[in-house]
Amino acid sequence: MDHQRLIDWVDDRIVESPGRVILVFLALTGVFAVGLGNVSTEAGTEQFAQDVPEERALSNINSEFGPAFEPDAGSTQLIQRGDDVLSKPELLRMLRAQERLEAREDLRVSSASSAAGVIALTIDPNATTLDRQVEAIERSTPTEIERAVRANAGNPGFTGLVSNDFNRRDASASATIGVVEHSIPAGLASGSGQGGESPLTPIQVRAQRVVDTVGGDITVFGSGLISQEFGNVISDSLLIVTPAAVLFIVFFLVVAYRDLVDLLLGSFALLMATVWTFGFLGLAGVPFNQIMIAVPPLLLAVGIDFGIHAVNRYREDRADGRGIDGAMRRATDQLLVAFFIVTGTTVIGFLSNLVSDLVPIRDFGAVAAVGIVFTFLVFGVFLPAAKVWVDRARERYPIPTFSQTPLGAEGSRLGVALRGGVFVAERAPGAFLALALLVSAGAGVYAVDVDTSFTQEDFLPPEETPEYLRALPDPFEPDEYTVVAQLNFLERKFGTTQGGSATIYHERPMEEDAALESLHRAGDDPPDSFVRKGGHADEQSVVTVIRDRAASDPEFRRLVDRNDRDGNGIPDRNLEQVYDYLLDSSARGQTLEYLADDRRSARIVYSVKAGASNEEVTADARLLAERYRGDAVATGDIVVFKAVSDLILESAIVSLAAALAGTVAFLVFIYWALEGRPSLGVANTVPIAVAVALVAGSMRALGISFNAFTATILALTIGLGIDYSVHVVHRFVDERRRHDLFTALDRTVRGTGGALAGSMLTTAFGIGVLTLAVLDVLGQFGLLTALSIVYSFLVSLLVLPSVLVLWDRFANDDPDAPMDGRADRADQIDRPGGSAGGDAP
Repeated sequence: MDHQRLIDWVDDRIVESPGRVILVFLALTGVFAVGLGNVSTEAGTEQFAQDVPEERALSNINSEFGPAFEPDAGSTQLIQRGDDVLSKPELLRMLRAQERLEAREDLRVSSASSAAGVIALTIDPNATTLDRQVEAIERSTPTEIERAVRANAGNPGFTGLVSNDFNRRDASASATIGVVEHSIPAGLASGSGQGGESPLTPIQVRAQRVVDTVGGDITVFGSGLISQEFGNVISDSLLIVTPAAVLFIVFFLVVAYRDLVDLLLGSFALLMATVWTFGFLGLAGVPFNQIMIAVPPLLLAVGIDFGIHAVNRYREDRADGRGIDGAMRRATDQLLVAFFIVTGTTVIGFLSNLVSDLVPIRDFGAVAAVGIVFTFLVFGVFLPAAKVWVDRARERYPIPTFSQTPLGAEGSRLGVALRGGVFVAERAPGAFLALALLVSAGAGVYAVDVDTSFTQEDFLPPEETPEYLRALPDPFEPDEYTVVAQLNFLERKFGTTQGGSATIYHERPMEEDAALESLHRAGDDPPDSFVRKGGHADEQSVVTVIRDRAASDPEFRRLVDRNDRDGNGIPDRNLEQVYDYLLDSSARGQTLEYLADDRRSARIVYSVKAGASNEEVTADARLLAERYRGDAVATGDIVVFKAVSDLILESAIVSLAAALAGTVAFLVFIYWALEGRPSLGVANTVPIAVAVALVAGSMRALGISFNAFTATILALTIGLGIDYSVHVVHRFVDERRRHDLFTALDRTVRGTGGALAGSMLTTAFGIGVLTLAVLDVLGQFGLLTALSIVYSFLVSLLVLPSVLVLWDRFANDDPDAPMDGRADRADQIDRPGGSAGGDAP
């Protein structure tokens, strides 16, 4: 494969026309910068449930069940705390808060309920409005209120709104919940989870200001505020992480480049790659989700590596006596191939996420892959051209020049430290490789029990913001977060009194004679996690609506009896007439909660035990769905979240397999095409397999589970880790053509190893700052990514030399002679003492 003609063409553009190259890249940067203003954000859990069958079923339920063309109901909770929220002053505060909310037209309040309202109605049955309820409490004595509280001690409509420390004898409780319903525009009801813009967010923000006017401790809570914090945590995390990453990166780049101009060039190239990537997001209309917070650090990781390698290799050739043109031609002649191989394998690693069933992970993989291609172009073409142009300008103008010594130069302390892998490879390569593979196999077996999780809390900030974040000055100090604290409070004070539910979405013509009998029979002898009533599941469905209506409506009861052949209270013929009666009565709204308007699907809600795990509920719901005749899908928040959790683990495993297979195939092909030695591709992959096993084992050791963020970490380790091993292998082949085996290894680890060390330190710390993010899971992702970079660096310099020694014994006859193959083209490049001319922008 004659790839050299293309490389020569690029070399000519870089060396002969650097100014034009710079202008073209600046123009493209301007184009992509336009797209930055079009970048939209997408946050929360709902995005992960797209295309999941259980979520589609839940979305169908939300769209099909309920009165057509009516507004969606959105609710706000008023959480009241106190020594005794059932005392007269506290009851009045709750009622006045609801009254003031109702008086505000912009809050679109349609109804309100609370324990205070129940007590007021008990005292005065005519107090059906909030103002009448306030009057009823105001004129009551504490004794009358206590009597009303005790009278409702067995009323679920009251006890469900007070905390589980409710004391009937003292008529007291420490917390209660009031509920305010809002009428919001139709069509905005969502599926499971939270995310994106919520129409309730501005309503609930304004509601808190109104509630504050009544005094006491009443907090507004609801899905709108949860959605708001989903979005805030992204911006706050970026605001904290970005400056910290810049500080670390600049520090290590100063150490790596040791020259102000080179530092500025490398930093500008990093900025350019980032602008291109996020401009592409805006131009392509791909929303920015929480996982994409990791994209900038990943671009920095690869960009820093490319930049340090390009400058370091150029300096090595300059140190050998070559002029600007000759040194850059020789550097790019070798590095463009290495960069291409790194880009190809990294892109494969990221694109392996396209096999995931989770849309945000697919989007992340695609955007990261595009960003890596942009990084290749910027650092493979723009940076060398800019370096040539600047160095020519240095010869004409008094531009300050600092150290131009390459990292890992012979005789340096770093160069000596990097030789550890070569030292082992000279003495016992086989034994050391066997030990490394044994350790990685053990780590892989240990990692089998890594947990998987997907919860709403993964996307929310911690209950208490760490002290080191609160100590940050403005504007870096994060917002005061409350959602998780409220969720934990509700779970602690109200959770033990409430169970969950599982929903079945059942599709079949519901007017068939056996439809209702079949639907009800599915609930007989329910699974263990379901609440039982006798031998049947505790359920709510169109059957329970029929039975309730028949108990209170004699005419309807007679209609049911006429069409109930087996006398069990469930009609089994003429169902069209039964439904028509219900829909023409006051039970219309309740009926449409469980029977679709076109009568071709039904919704059945089963109560589940409070102590049942998500795994148990999901498994039992799916088991019960199999009993239905026709299409039936288990759904509901519990089932959807468990389904997504399962997909995360599946995504991690499938993406890892796809990344490994794709990487091996690509490397075998590319080394066959470029060097005529496909076995180099296999040798190149060995250290990456070791790094992946170590990362997986570290996850279990650190107690980190596969979640929406870390699901990509194993494929990402391949994508980033291959970077290090490719540079070592490609440099080794280049050196091996001119030197014996161990001289080639020594020159490789001192030259490429020095650049790799600078790249590893910069990117590990640059990405490691994600641990400072407000989101715990983002911190876990940053920690694992930094570990994957460190592991990849270590195995490339410790394990890979032994692999290359064994490969060389297999592929070459004489380790003391240069390797057979095409002549090193770099030696054919002139070694002028000065530079050629070139244009300037």
